[in-house]
Amino acid sequence: MAGRKRTREKRQSIMRAGGRGVPAFLAKTDWITLLLCFAASVFGLLLVHSATLRTAQAAEMPVSRDVIVMAAATVLGAAIAIAASFLDYELILRFWYVFAGVCLLMMMLLFTPLRAAPAGRADSAVWIKLPVAGGIFFQPSELLKVGFIISFTWHLHLVRNNINKLKAMVMLAVHAGLPFALVVRTGDLGSALVFLCITAGMLFLAGLRLRWFAAMLALAAAAMPAVWIYFINSFQKQRIYAVYAPQMLTEEQLKAVLYQQRQARYAMGSGQLLGEGLFKGSYIQSGSVPESQNDMIFSVAGEELGFVGALGVLLLLAVIVIRLVRVSGRTRNTRARLLCSGVALMIGAQVVINIGMCIQLLPVIGITLPFFSAGGSSNLCVYIGIGLVLTAYRHQNEHEDTESYFDYLYT
Repeated sequence: MAGRKRTREKRQSIMRAGGRGVPAFLAKTDWITLLLCFAASVFGLLLVHSATLRTAQAAEMPVSRDVIVMAAATVLGAAIAIAASFLDYELILRFWYVFAGVCLLMMMLLFTPLRAAPAGRADSAVWIKLPVAGGIFFQPSELLKVGFIISFTWHLHLVRNNINKLKAMVMLAVHAGLPFALVVRTGDLGSALVFLCITAGMLFLAGLRLRWFAAMLALAAAAMPAVWIYFINSFQKQRIYAVYAPQMLTEEQLKAVLYQQRQARYAMGSGQLLGEGLFKGSYIQSGSVPESQNDMIFSVAGEELGFVGALGVLLLLAVIVIRLVRVSGRTRNTRARLLCSGVALMIGAQVVINIGMCIQLLPVIGITLPFFSAGGSSNLCVYIGIGLVLTAYRHQNEHEDTESYFDYLYT
């Protein structure tokens, strides 16, 4: 115990001194968060490899393209996260408009001929196809989440002393409404729901009073008919009906719409306590669960590793979110806290929504399970988000709360 105490005191001394070199690098890097994320990614790669084993064997390849892309995105994302940790988060926040502008520009590409969808995903064309390396698909809404966390953190900082005043609230609503409207317009309902969770959580943590939340709920309820008519397509409506109002669909429609979720549930049920064995799941290996490597990756853990494996996935993700919240609590100003909390909200919301889809508590709205689902965009961008937490951790003792030059605009 005494040795551990001396080690901890030495590390804290290095961090306070702001030293340079290898000791300072090691002491000021949040290795716990990084290792937890790496562990989740390795676990996810294993599950994706199992889910795509048939594809790889058919192509006479050791691993599928999904595994290769996911591994490359994870390595690149982790490298970006570590590099970003050396940037002061204050610098990142003050150049919020650069990040926001790049993200919005990429979202606008979804309204050009670059919009496309990978094979088998034509029902949800929320990717752009970049004309490099034979065509790389990228989902801009994944990067937009990170850009929004950065810009919204800075906005909340600017108005923090007057957040409950009408002028500030209107501007915050416009700020959050723009990315939300864009992702809804492109048909990406999963990302839209994540944006709502991030926005509500960050507003609450910034000190917004409950009466404003009540007002926003009332406005959302009033706007729902227009959203339902003009922004949700017929197939998405059927998915919602299938879960919450099955009587609105015919038996044939219900069977078709719920097929993916039912197969995922059957797969998880067949796994029982310990599972059928990795690479041995009868549903997964026969290809009976559509998109098992993406939206339904949780069913792979449930069938092949059983309840124990599925619980392991949930616990690992829960520990990561808790760790992010803990880092948030250790920072010394509201900007860093909001930045870390935004990333925790993003990951936590995606976990809840994805698991809800897999067990048929929520309709299928196309959202990945962080660190576990296949996909270059999602894995790359979640690590970029982790990079924001790493920089807050590295620079946690360097900044105090300061008055905003913009406070007078809202008085």
